[in-house]
Amino acid sequence: MTTYGTIPAGTPVSSNLGYISFATERIRSGLGTGRPWKEMVQLRSLSVPASFAEAFQRIKTNAAYFRMNYVIIILFILFLSLLWHPISLIVFVAAMAAWLFLYFLRDGPVVILGRSIDDRWVISVLAVVTIVLLFLTDVTVNILVSLLIGVVVVLAHSVVRITEDLFVDGEDGARLRLRDAASSSFSTQQ
Repeated sequence: MTTYGTIPAGTPVSSNLGYISFATERIRSGLGTGRPWKEMVQLRSLSVPASFAEAFQRIKTNAAYFRMNYVIIILFILFLSLLWHPISLIVFVAAMAAWLFLYFLRDGPVVILGRSIDDRWVISVLAVVTIVLLFLTDVTVNILVSLLIGVVVVLAHSVVRITEDLFVDGEDGARLRLRDAASSSFSTQQ
C-alpha cells in the first residue's frame, strides 16, 4: 500500500522510555513558565518600603507576578522539613504529582463541569488537600513550622522586592508595567 502525498500521523508514544521523555519535557517547559529566578533576586530591585500601604501594595503585586515561584519556595521548604519522616515524604511526593499535573504542567485553565476554575482556587484546594494528607501522618509540628517559615520568606521577599520594574506582556504584544496593566489577568481574577 502506498501513501504518497499523505501526511504521516505522529508516532504514538508506546514505550515507557518515550513516555518518560515526554513527561520530562513537559516538566521542563511547565516549570519554565514561572518568572525567572534571577528576576526575583536582583539586588538593585530590593528596597525597604516607605509606608505600610506601599508594603501592602508590593505584597499584592509581587504575589500576582511571582505566584508560581512563591508556591515552589513554600513547597520546597515543606519538602525539606519532611526528609526525616519517610511516610510523610511518600504522601508529599504523591501530592506533588497532583501539583505537577493540576497546576505546574497544565496548558490551560482547569475546567470542571464546563466552568473554568481560577488559579487561586486550584492553589487553595491543592494546598488544603496536601496539608490535610500530611496532618494525617502525624507531622503537625513540622508542617506548621515549615509553612510558617515559607510564608515568612515569601512575605519578606514580596515586601522588599520593588514592583516598578515588573512588566507583563499585553494582549497587543506591548510590554506593560504590572501596576498599569489593569486589564491583565493578575488584577481581574476573582
